[in-house]
Amino acid sequence: MNDNYEKNRRILLVDDEYDIVSLVRIVLKNTGFLVDAYTDPILALSNFKVGLYDLLLLDIRMPEMNGLDLYQNMKQIDSNAKVCFLTASELFYEEYRRMEVHPWLDKAYFIQKPFRTEELIAQIKAIIFS
Repeated sequence: MNDNYEKNRRILLVDDEYDIVSLVRIVLKNTGFLVDAYTDPILALSNFKVGLYDLLLLDIRMPEMNGLDLYQNMKQIDSNAKVCFLTASELFYEEYRRMEVHPWLDKAYFIQKPFRTEELIAQIKAIIFS
């Protein structure tokens, strides 16, 4: 993809693991994306604004607020926000879909941890530019 096209794209990254936030932020910035990164989902939510982000990249399991609840709160602010969840569980998507706890999961994307940076970038580009 064209770097100039990516430079105008902003991603919100929220993960309670500082090492993951640091690594992913560097990788995304080096690819040309603008990145706002948080380890605190409550702080991320308080700074969230309509139309500011092309993608929300959210960890699912966080102590203060899980990624699903964070996204539901953000979706009330910006109903068009695209989301990609980071998860260490292979079965997470199928489990929640089967339980129909969150029917909007059909429109969500998932990246399984651990991930290779090349796969992360490819998935993010596919989501943003779709």
